[in-house]
Amino acid sequence: MTDRKTGFLALFLAYTLWGISALYYREVNHVPGLEVLAHRTFWSFVMFGAIIALQGRTRELLFLLHPKSGAQGLYRIAPAAILVSLNWFLFIYAIQSDQTLEASLAYYIFPLMAAGVGVMIFGERLKGLQYISMLLGLAAVVVLTIGLGAAPWLALTMSGSFVIYGTIKKGLAVGAVISMAAEAALLAPFALIYLIGVEIWGWGGTETQASGVFGATIRDTVLLILAGAVTGVPLILFSIASRRMSMIVLGLGNYHNSTLQMIIAVWVFGQVITPSHMIALPMIWTGLALFTWTAWRADRQARTDKISAVSSSTEETVL
Repeated sequence: MTDRKTGFLALFLAYTLWGISALYYREVNHVPGLEVLAHRTFWSFVMFGAIIALQGRTRELLFLLHPKSGAQGLYRIAPAAILVSLNWFLFIYAIQSDQTLEASLAYYIFPLMAAGVGVMIFGERLKGLQYISMLLGLAAVVVLTIGLGAAPWLALTMSGSFVIYGTIKKGLAVGAVISMAAEAALLAPFALIYLIGVEIWGWGGTETQASGVFGATIRDTVLLILAGAVTGVPLILFSIASRRMSMIVLGLGNYHNSTLQMIIAVWVFGQVITPSHMIALPMIWTGLALFTWTAWRADRQARTDKISAVSSSTEETVL
């Protein structure tokens, strides 16, 4: 499988898992958000740490966490860890506060931000119908924003934090798993301290959300442990994709994630879909179709040109 196909497959799987992840977080809706975040962080560290240990890469991980690793290590991983933690918490908050629709809006805005970063920072270029695709996406976001009746600060913060995170990850030279392990290792001590406070002093508990549910029931305990896999697997897939795909593709492909989230918000959680959503969704789907068609044609043409170049080279060698 080529790098491009591997990137597309990883991206599709990552966005699918993120798209349905609201179902998981709804199951732990009775647990305080910061407590869910702390478990998410700690069990991610356990999962990534086990993978790194099995691969015999512990020394590499320790080096990445040392200041000597510089811009290709600690100084990139630390801000990435902070940004991804912020994004995790905001998503949990959105689900627990019945704002899943606004969470999906965040991931509709994300492609526009990612494409802008790709053009301005990485010198990427839109092709043909992709310009129309971007305009349709922008128009759809405007329609959705007006429909909400207020500035979507939650959505903007979620999308902005993840765009910056993806940009940092794109410039990181190390592999997906080791970088994820390093991020989790930086965050894990803070998560563990908070969890100790939760269990001993009841940090974060409210009248509607009791703290310290870990160990109370088998169901809650298993669900909180699974937070590591729910978090880590799509992040690994996204990191694999980000090293192989352009920022434009990373961004526009996210419409798959946001559409799944919106479907779950309406059909499963019973949140009301407005006339604005009914107008915006067909625009988004049309834009995605145009973008996919353009990307497919460009990929097909690139393969044809490569085959032609190889054939020409072979003929010249024979002559």
